[in-house]
Amino acid sequence: MDDSAGEAATSSSLQDDLTFSDTLVALQIMRAQFPHIDKVSVQPFILKSQLYSSVKDRTQVDRELESLRRDKVLRLFKLNTGQDDHAIMFLDDYIKQIDQVFKRMEVKKEVEYEVFGWFKNYVLDSKLETGIEHEELCSLLSLGGKVKDSHISILINAGVIIRQLIDPNMYWFAIPNIGTLLKGLAQGRNELISLLSRRRYKEMMLATLEKKRLRMSPLDMRFHLRDLIGSGHLRTDHTPSGLIIRVSKD
Repeated sequence: MDDSAGEAATSSSLQDDLTFSDTLVALQIMRAQFPHIDKVSVQPFILKSQLYSSVKDRTQVDRELESLRRDKVLRLFKLNTGQDDHAIMFLDDYIKQIDQVFKRMEVKKEVEYEVFGWFKNYVLDSKLETGIEHEELCSLLSLGGKVKDSHISILINAGVIIRQLIDPNMYWFAIPNIGTLLKGLAQGRNELISLLSRRRYKEMMLATLEKKRLRMSPLDMRFHLRDLIGSGHLRTDHTPSGLIIRVSKD
């Protein structure tokens, strides 16, 4: 991570670094600002909505994300918290994440855990999309050895793939151990919108709002504000006394 990302991570207010001109810079800074969460071993991730709040040109975001994905700098993951929710994780961080999970599972010393190496070397390296079909998954894994149903079960249990509900023959690639944070994401969204909606004008100064802590989410206020501004549920207005956060009208 470059020095500028580290410096911005220490910024005292979201107002100082709410917008960026470049998708990669925005990603690096938001990665550096990812909240430290006790008892949850998840590498930093960024929501696509957070990028939309930080880089004004959404077409530019989509184009640059696609380029970074093709260059294997990062991966995108479909989340179950909303129809258009996607998480972004730098590939190096994702490899660290799945290595942690694989090491914990490999303690059982079963031969079938060789599938983890096949998954990293053959599946992740060649399949860059958010999902994969069963036959293609088996075909790529077979470049490492003979594939059995139990191999697929191990990958599902490890949390690196999730069977799609609408088509059981398809899987989503997934971030292991993220369940607690996704629950917090959904609850934090509701809590923050409820907090603002109870105020007379459904608004609050950013400087005041940033100091508040959410009870229902382990993720911090800055994480949720970027998400809800980018998804259009909240909006920002500049005033002489500072930035105001308002609930968007339906």
